[in-house]
Amino acid sequence: METNWEKLRPTLFEAIGTTVYLVGVTFVVAGLIGLVLGTALYTTRRGGLLANGPIYFVLNVIVNVVRPIPFIILLAALGPVTLEVVGTTIGSEAALFVMIVAASFGIARIVEQNLVTVDPGVIEAARAVGAGPLRIILTLLIPEALGPLILGYTFVVISIVDISAMAGTVGGGGLGDFAIVYGYQQFQWQVTIVAVLIIIAGVQGVQFFGNWLARKVLRR
Repeated sequence: METNWEKLRPTLFEAIGTTVYLVGVTFVVAGLIGLVLGTALYTTRRGGLLANGPIYFVLNVIVNVVRPIPFIILLAALGPVTLEVVGTTIGSEAALFVMIVAASFGIARIVEQNLVTVDPGVIEAARAVGAGPLRIILTLLIPEALGPLILGYTFVVISIVDISAMAGTVGGGGLGDFAIVYGYQQFQWQVTIVAVLIIIAGVQGVQFFGNWLARKVLRR
Protein backbone atom coordinates (compact mmCIF):
# COMPACT_ATOMS: atom_id res chain seq x y z
CA MET A 1 0.00 0.00 0.00
CA GLU A 2 1.37 3.38 -1.03
CA THR A 3 2.08 5.88 1.73
CA ASN A 4 -0.07 9.02 1.66
CA TRP A 5 2.53 11.62 2.56
CA GLU A 6 0.15 14.52 1.90
CA LYS A 7 -1.94 13.25 4.79
CA LEU A 8 0.97 12.22 7.01
CA ARG A 9 3.20 15.27 6.52
CA PRO A 10 1.49 17.49 9.16
CA THR A 11 1.60 14.60 11.64
CA LEU A 12 5.29 14.05 10.89
CA PHE A 13 6.11 17.72 11.48
CA GLU A 14 4.14 17.63 14.72
CA ALA A 15 6.07 14.53 15.79
CA ILE A 16 9.38 16.25 15.03
CA GLY A 17 8.30 19.28 17.06
CA THR A 18 7.26 17.08 19.99
CA THR A 19 10.57 15.23 19.95
CA VAL A 20 12.53 18.49 19.87
CA TYR A 21 10.43 19.81 22.76
CA LEU A 22 10.83 16.67 24.89
CA VAL A 23 14.56 16.37 24.24
CA GLY A 24 15.27 20.09 24.60
CA VAL A 25 13.42 20.63 27.87
CA THR A 26 14.74 17.38 29.34
CA PHE A 27 18.30 18.30 28.41
CA VAL A 28 18.13 21.78 29.95
CA VAL A 29 16.31 20.88 33.17
CA ALA A 30 17.96 17.49 33.76
CA GLY A 31 21.30 18.96 32.71
CA LEU A 32 21.14 21.53 35.50
CA ILE A 33 19.82 19.07 38.10
CA GLY A 34 22.41 16.48 37.10
CA LEU A 35 25.21 19.04 37.27
CA VAL A 36 24.23 19.97 40.82
CA LEU A 37 23.83 16.34 41.90
CA GLY A 38 27.07 15.25 40.23
CA THR A 39 29.00 18.11 41.78
CA ALA A 40 27.50 17.23 45.16
CA LEU A 41 28.61 13.62 44.71
CA TYR A 42 32.14 14.71 43.87
CA THR A 43 32.52 17.30 46.63
CA THR A 44 31.02 15.21 49.45
CA ARG A 45 33.05 12.07 48.76
CA ARG A 46 35.99 11.23 51.02
CA GLY A 47 38.70 13.85 50.60
CA GLY A 48 36.38 16.18 48.69
CA LEU A 49 35.89 19.90 49.15
CA LEU A 50 32.80 19.32 51.29
CA ALA A 51 33.52 15.77 52.45
CA ASN A 52 30.44 14.38 54.18
CA GLY A 53 30.09 10.60 54.43
CA PRO A 54 26.34 10.36 55.19
CA ILE A 55 25.31 12.80 52.45
CA TYR A 56 27.55 11.10 49.90
CA PHE A 57 26.21 7.68 50.90
CA VAL A 58 22.58 8.76 50.45
CA LEU A 59 23.21 10.49 47.11
CA ASN A 60 25.26 7.59 45.82
CA VAL A 61 22.61 5.02 46.76
CA ILE A 62 19.81 7.07 45.13
CA VAL A 63 21.77 7.46 41.90
CA ASN A 64 22.71 3.78 41.87
CA VAL A 65 19.09 2.73 42.40
CA VAL A 66 17.40 5.03 39.87
CA ARG A 67 19.99 5.15 37.07
CA PRO A 68 19.85 1.48 35.96
CA ILE A 69 16.03 1.25 35.85
CA PRO A 70 14.84 0.85 32.24
CA PHE A 71 12.84 3.88 31.16
CA ILE A 72 9.72 1.91 30.35
CA ILE A 73 9.67 0.47 33.88
CA LEU A 74 10.41 3.87 35.40
CA LEU A 75 7.36 5.25 33.59
CA ALA A 76 5.19 2.74 35.43
CA ALA A 77 7.00 2.96 38.76
CA LEU A 78 6.73 6.75 38.91
CA GLY A 79 3.07 6.74 37.92
CA PRO A 80 1.74 7.92 41.33
CA VAL A 81 4.46 10.58 41.61
CA THR A 82 3.83 11.76 38.05
CA LEU A 83 0.12 12.02 38.81
CA GLU A 84 0.82 14.17 41.88
CA VAL A 85 3.29 16.47 40.12
CA VAL A 86 1.80 16.77 36.63
CA GLY A 87 -1.82 15.85 37.29
CA THR A 88 -1.86 13.03 34.75
CA THR A 89 0.07 9.92 33.80
CA ILE A 90 -0.43 10.21 30.04
CA GLY A 91 0.63 12.75 27.43
CA SER A 92 3.76 14.73 26.70
CA GLU A 93 4.00 16.40 30.10
CA ALA A 94 3.83 13.10 31.96
CA ALA A 95 6.50 11.60 29.70
CA LEU A 96 8.60 14.76 30.11
CA PHE A 97 8.57 14.50 33.91
CA VAL A 98 9.81 10.91 33.89
CA MET A 99 12.40 11.73 31.21
CA ILE A 100 13.78 14.51 33.43
CA VAL A 101 14.00 12.17 36.41
CA ALA A 102 15.72 9.44 34.40
CA ALA A 103 18.18 11.81 32.73
CA SER A 104 19.03 13.74 35.89
CA PHE A 105 20.50 10.74 37.68
CA GLY A 106 22.33 9.54 34.61
CA ILE A 107 23.88 12.98 34.13
CA ALA A 108 24.82 13.15 37.81
CA ARG A 109 27.02 10.08 37.46
CA ILE A 110 28.60 11.38 34.25
CA VAL A 111 29.38 14.72 35.91
CA GLU A 112 30.92 13.03 38.93
CA GLN A 113 33.10 10.79 36.77
CA ASN A 114 34.37 13.74 34.74
CA LEU A 115 35.08 15.90 37.78
CA VAL A 116 37.17 13.08 39.24
CA THR A 117 39.59 13.50 36.32
CA VAL A 118 40.54 17.02 37.43
CA ASP A 119 44.05 17.13 38.91
CA PRO A 120 43.66 17.16 42.74
CA GLY A 121 46.81 19.28 42.95
CA VAL A 122 45.03 22.15 41.22
CA ILE A 123 42.23 22.00 43.78
CA GLU A 124 44.67 21.85 46.68
CA ALA A 125 46.58 24.85 45.31
CA ALA A 126 43.36 26.86 45.19
CA ARG A 127 42.48 25.85 48.74
CA ALA A 128 45.97 26.78 49.90
CA VAL A 129 45.52 30.38 48.74
CA GLY A 130 42.21 30.65 50.60
CA ALA A 131 39.65 30.07 47.84
CA GLY A 132 36.29 28.91 49.18
CA PRO A 133 34.50 25.74 47.99
CA LEU A 134 31.91 27.60 45.88
CA ARG A 135 34.55 29.68 44.15
CA ILE A 136 36.67 26.62 43.45
CA ILE A 137 33.68 24.76 42.01
CA LEU A 138 32.53 27.60 39.74
CA THR A 139 35.85 29.07 38.61
CA LEU A 140 38.18 26.09 38.67
CA LEU A 141 36.59 22.66 38.99
CA ILE A 142 33.89 22.90 36.32
CA PRO A 143 36.01 24.93 33.85
CA GLU A 144 38.85 22.40 34.17
CA ALA A 145 36.48 19.53 33.35
CA LEU A 146 34.48 21.45 30.73
CA GLY A 147 35.80 19.59 27.66
CA PRO A 148 35.00 16.10 28.98
CA LEU A 149 31.71 17.41 30.37
CA ILE A 150 30.67 18.62 26.92
CA LEU A 151 31.39 15.19 25.48
CA GLY A 152 29.46 13.61 28.36
CA TYR A 153 26.48 15.89 27.79
CA THR A 154 26.60 15.12 24.07
CA PHE A 155 26.24 11.45 24.90
CA VAL A 156 23.36 12.35 27.22
CA VAL A 157 21.45 14.17 24.46
CA ILE A 158 21.65 11.05 22.31
CA SER A 159 20.39 8.94 25.23
CA ILE A 160 17.51 11.38 25.76
CA VAL A 161 16.55 11.01 22.10
CA ASP A 162 16.54 7.26 22.71
CA ILE A 163 14.19 7.42 25.70
CA SER A 164 11.98 10.00 23.95
CA ALA A 165 11.14 7.28 21.44
CA MET A 166 9.39 5.43 24.26
CA ALA A 167 7.27 8.44 25.20
CA GLY A 168 4.57 7.09 22.92
CA THR A 169 3.79 4.35 25.43
CA VAL A 170 2.09 6.99 27.57
CA GLY A 171 0.76 9.06 24.67
CA GLY A 172 3.76 11.37 24.69
CA GLY A 173 4.00 11.56 20.92
CA GLY A 174 7.24 12.22 19.05
CA LEU A 175 9.06 10.47 16.25
CA GLY A 176 9.20 7.12 18.03
CA ASP A 177 5.43 7.11 18.44
CA PHE A 178 5.00 8.25 14.83
CA ALA A 179 7.23 5.43 13.53
CA ILE A 180 5.33 2.79 15.51
CA VAL A 181 1.74 4.01 15.06
CA TYR A 182 1.86 5.16 11.44
CA GLY A 183 4.67 2.90 10.26
CA TYR A 184 5.16 -0.39 12.06
CA GLN A 185 1.56 -1.03 13.11
CA GLN A 186 0.20 -0.22 9.65
CA PHE A 187 2.99 -2.01 7.75
CA GLN A 188 4.08 1.29 6.20
CA TRP A 189 7.79 0.64 6.25
CA GLN A 190 8.59 3.88 4.39
CA VAL A 191 7.15 5.82 7.31
CA THR A 192 9.29 3.96 9.82
CA ILE A 193 12.41 4.41 7.70
CA VAL A 194 11.80 8.15 7.28
CA ALA A 195 11.34 8.58 11.05
CA VAL A 196 14.51 6.60 11.73
CA LEU A 197 16.51 8.64 9.20
CA ILE A 198 15.34 11.90 10.78
CA ILE A 199 16.40 10.64 14.22
CA ILE A 200 19.79 9.52 12.85
CA ALA A 201 20.32 12.90 11.17
CA GLY A 202 19.49 14.72 14.39
CA VAL A 203 21.77 12.53 16.47
CA GLN A 204 24.64 12.94 14.01
CA GLY A 205 24.17 16.71 14.09
CA VAL A 206 24.29 16.77 17.89
CA GLN A 207 27.35 14.48 17.94
CA PHE A 208 29.19 16.62 15.41
CA PHE A 209 28.44 19.84 17.28
CA GLY A 210 29.38 18.32 20.64
CA ASN A 211 32.70 17.02 19.31
CA TRP A 212 33.48 20.37 17.68
CA LEU A 213 32.66 22.32 20.83
CA ALA A 214 34.70 19.98 23.04
CA ARG A 215 37.71 20.36 20.73
CA LYS A 216 37.38 24.15 20.89
CA VAL A 217 37.32 24.07 24.69
CA LEU A 218 40.21 21.61 25.01
CA ARG A 219 42.43 23.73 22.76
CA ARG A 220 42.07 26.85 24.90
